[in-house]
Amino acid sequence: MKIESFASIYQRAAERKGGTDALEALLPQSLSADEYQEYSDDRLLSAMSKQIFQSGFVWKVVDAKWSAYETAFFGFDPLKVLLMSPEQLTARASDPALIRHAKKTQAIYDNALMIKDIAAEHGSLARYIALWPGEEITSLWQVLRKRGARLGGNTGPYFLRATGKDTFLLTSDVEGYLTATGLVDAGMATQKGLTQAQAAFNHWQAESGRTLAQISRIISCGVGDNRI
Repeated sequence: MKIESFASIYQRAAERKGGTDALEALLPQSLSADEYQEYSDDRLLSAMSKQIFQSGFVWKVVDAKWSAYETAFFGFDPLKVLLMSPEQLTARASDPALIRHAKKTQAIYDNALMIKDIAAEHGSLARYIALWPGEEITSLWQVLRKRGARLGGNTGPYFLRATGKDTFLLTSDVEGYLTATGLVDAGMATQKGLTQAQAAFNHWQAESGRTLAQISRIISCGVGDNRI
């Protein structure tokens, strides 16, 4: 099926949002590779862990408790987290000042281990992510899912977006658009579906010169329930 021009997608989104100025104000900004590499790995572990706890939970509650998490997990320094005993992790998972969820608490430890390993291989997780090419961003999603803990589905991509790495998101509106237009004819969790979605976004990026994050947001503003 013929792919819709990005100009047409943009025009529809602008009309729904009250004009180009209103639409542009909604668009996310991404960091350059150099800017992204300024992250320390403890900040990325914190952001990653926060995204995991926010998944399926009330975000405001997680936000309110996050300073307590920073204290409880030693500022999310990966090496300090890895020194924690199973008993300490169990205590954190039942601490009323935190969120009682054993598997998500364990994921902090497991992802600290992933970060340590990637840092040993590539210098830092920040460098590894920063230099990952956008035209293969779904492959990075899969690395996070396979090597990390509880980073499957949209959690890994939302973590990347939250920290400024350019990525599109497969929100319900974006998924609906891709399947309704025939650009994706496989499950979004399959290799085929991800490859098809990546190809469509690569096409629109080449056409528009915009970031993947902005293209994703513009599509979501022009279809469905506008879930951005």
